[in-house]
Amino acid sequence: MAREQLNGASYNWNAFPDRPQLAAALAARVADRLTRAIAERGTAVLAVSGGTTPAKFFAALSAAAIAWDKVIVTLVDERFVPASSPRSNAGLVAANLLQNAAKAARFVPLYHEASGIEDAAASDDAALRSLPWPLDVVVLGMGPDGHTASFFPDADDLAKLLDPASDRIILPVHAASAGEPRLTLTLARIVDAGFIALHIEGEDKRTAFDGAVAPGPRKPIRAVLDAAPRPVEVFWAP
Repeated sequence: MAREQLNGASYNWNAFPDRPQLAAALAARVADRLTRAIAERGTAVLAVSGGTTPAKFFAALSAAAIAWDKVIVTLVDERFVPASSPRSNAGLVAANLLQNAAKAARFVPLYHEASGIEDAAASDDAALRSLPWPLDVVVLGMGPDGHTASFFPDADDLAKLLDPASDRIILPVHAASAGEPRLTLTLARIVDAGFIALHIEGEDKRTAFDGAVAPGPRKPIRAVLDAAPRPVEVFWAP
């Protein structure tokens, strides 16, 4: 079920009775958008977030009947850790999304060995410019503090990350609440995407989202909703 919510921010609310139904519905929407992009320009680019929330969605999407050899998968953000780390978003994607039919997709990671997070971000920024932009699909997550991607409220350069006119693709993130340095797509690149979904689960995330769109101090997720030229599709299940 979908209903449009407009509390100063533009989004469509899609609620499901349980998480498996959410995962199936989100996978179907993403598969449709990727298929349309392939038909229009011969390729499609999907950027996904990490954490534990998207595992069921990844599994459902991995079996979708898509021309996966024409799909490029990358990450919305990444911790500055190797893929072998249990905290790696790349590792989560490899184990849950790049399976079944989706093994044929090309994966572009964000982490690589570098002398520091700033050098890694500069290298990623240069490498990702070779992708076909804008992104076709972005699937975001959200933390209880209202952060999305790696736009943490306490990030040192939050204003730079959220600059809708930024010419950067990737920037480094330093935030005490992040646990370690991170790499993230900038807001400017995220909101350019043809389709943006926000995947949240649980009553705590719904409460956090409701608070983020209510009047008051602006949370990072609200910055995405405000800057996106089209309504963000929010997918939620308890």
